[in-house]
Amino acid sequence: RDVDMVYVACPPAYHRDHVLAAIAAEKHVFCEKPLGIDVALSRDLVGRVERSGLKAAVNFVYAAAPGGALLEERLRAGALGEVLGVDVRLHFALWPRPWQARARWLERREQGGFVREVLSHFVFLIGRLLGCPTIAKAEVRYPSGGENLAETHVTCTLACDGVPVSVTAMSGGVGPDQVELTVWGSQSSYRLYDWYKLALSEGGEWSELPTGAGNPGLEAYTRQLDNLAAMLAGEPHTLPGFREALAVQELIEALLRR
Repeated sequence: RDVDMVYVACPPAYHRDHVLAAIAAEKHVFCEKPLGIDVALSRDLVGRVERSGLKAAVNFVYAAAPGGALLEERLRAGALGEVLGVDVRLHFALWPRPWQARARWLERREQGGFVREVLSHFVFLIGRLLGCPTIAKAEVRYPSGGENLAETHVTCTLACDGVPVSVTAMSGGVGPDQVELTVWGSQSSYRLYDWYKLALSEGGEWSELPTGAGNPGLEAYTRQLDNLAAMLAGEPHTLPGFREALAVQELIEALLRR
């Protein structure tokens, strides 16, 4: 009974049930992304959480990752000049990745796939940097056959207040995994790669920037927990609430319907 907060970390189809149980028990909530897979049910869930008056946040890694924070700081300071475009590139030799092999739901179309699991983090970050994106055009490919497996290829163009965002993502093919986002500016450009590393170009080669973290992945999770503690204490924090997470889910599910 001495529980302040419930961490909901099950597959997304069951997030809603556990969140509702937590708020019924008057416990604060930290939920994994995505909120769910049914947009209508997630919209209803957001209303219920907000009416509860309890503190609630959703776990997107770029809410606190040092590289993402520095990129946002430079963008707000005008260091990039005019933002001319954004590229997101994802490649996974195997999906699910080997360390996720036992989570078989990740390979299924109903609630898995790298669009929900990985691309959603970048949709969240783009929303923080440039405003809520919309889909301009998209193509999603699925494996042939009746196994109902998750997507293998995604190409799409998003738009954020006139800034084009190109996304190319795929699974399969020999080679290293690739996870990166590049923001192209008229004065300088920034590349967030290997999840947490940040590099700068002012016209020449990319140079890695120090983010004040010897282990940027560990630092990202540590800062996430620090922000979670701040939220519970009623202090300022950078974690997204359920409504911000809903906007990400709405775009992700619309993309998968293409």
